[in-house]
Amino acid sequence: MDQWQKDLKESIHDVETLEKVLGVPAESVREVVSEYPMRITPYLLKQIKEKGDAIWKQVVPSPEEAYPDTACEAEDPLHEEKDSPVPGLVHRYPDRVLLFVTNQCPIYCRFCTRKRFVGSPGTLTPENLDKVVAYITAHTEIRDIIFSGGDPLMVVDKLLDRILSALRKIPHLEIIRLGTRVPGSLPSRITPAFCEMVKKYHPLYMNLHFNHPDEITPEVSHACGMLADAGVPLGSQTVLMEGINDDPQVMKQLMQKLLAIRVKPYYIYQADLVRGTQHFRTRVEKGLEIISALRGHTSGMAVPHFVIDAPQGGGKVAILPEGTLLHLDEDEVIVKNYEDKIFKYPQPQSSKANNENALPVIAPLQRESCH
Repeated sequence: MDQWQKDLKESIHDVETLEKVLGVPAESVREVVSEYPMRITPYLLKQIKEKGDAIWKQVVPSPEEAYPDTACEAEDPLHEEKDSPVPGLVHRYPDRVLLFVTNQCPIYCRFCTRKRFVGSPGTLTPENLDKVVAYITAHTEIRDIIFSGGDPLMVVDKLLDRILSALRKIPHLEIIRLGTRVPGSLPSRITPAFCEMVKKYHPLYMNLHFNHPDEITPEVSHACGMLADAGVPLGSQTVLMEGINDDPQVMKQLMQKLLAIRVKPYYIYQADLVRGTQHFRTRVEKGLEIISALRGHTSGMAVPHFVIDAPQGGGKVAILPEGTLLHLDEDEVIVKNYEDKIFKYPQPQSSKANNENALPVIAPLQRESCH
């Protein structure tokens, strides 16, 4: 048994142990945990500094998960099951698909989009892998696949190698991505053997899940360094949550720390409308405030996209702060920068005659305010 498997075995997964170790009354969360499983790895347990801190809120079950909220009552708010042509595969966007490799995760985030099935038994079977390969082979428009779940790094190297090998044989499948929270919650899983295995399947990318600067530790830095040294481009995905990271300075610190360990910030997600997660939701204005506080005040590399994964399968929609583009017509563009200063950019006149598909004109601004 590898060390990461031993760490999983020693995780907190029952309410009696939770009460003994963290003092959470077992009866207060027994019903919640019976519906939404719990797992807290020994590594992540050590990162909890005090009751109710950012790490605690993400992994320790709360009675609030059982509170009703009409806005957050959907089991599958993104309609993934309706967009599943074969078991384990979601095909929503034209040229890419999502593959559920397993239902298991190193930890069970209390805000998870897939609370409906994570923690239940289930791993991609050889029969379903054959169906996935057949579907992608028949759909030559598919050039990109994202492994998800659960967490795809929860399966052993041998099985993950088999899945990667089968998919890499499809000629038109160019990009493979793995979505994982393992480096930040079970860093012992990132081994030299794992890194050697994934190097065989480039171009292979990983999107890592981080929500708070306290998650960036020496162990995490080492795990991400191993992946980066194996040639894996790393991106981050973050969920905006009340009382965890809904603060511009906290989010800026997280993004800067991620860049320092060779992880490029990719997405900040508005929290999905998942049953049992209503207490994590923030107003969309908070996300816009955070993006405004990042743009121009830190490296552009540290500014991710702020997105809403639209309910009912609408897909990701980027949300931008208002007022950066103030005026646009055939002659000029007027923009406002991060300091609220206004600038004019002249349009190229040579293209004016060919501008048949121009954007709608945006209302003009007072010219005297331009710099």
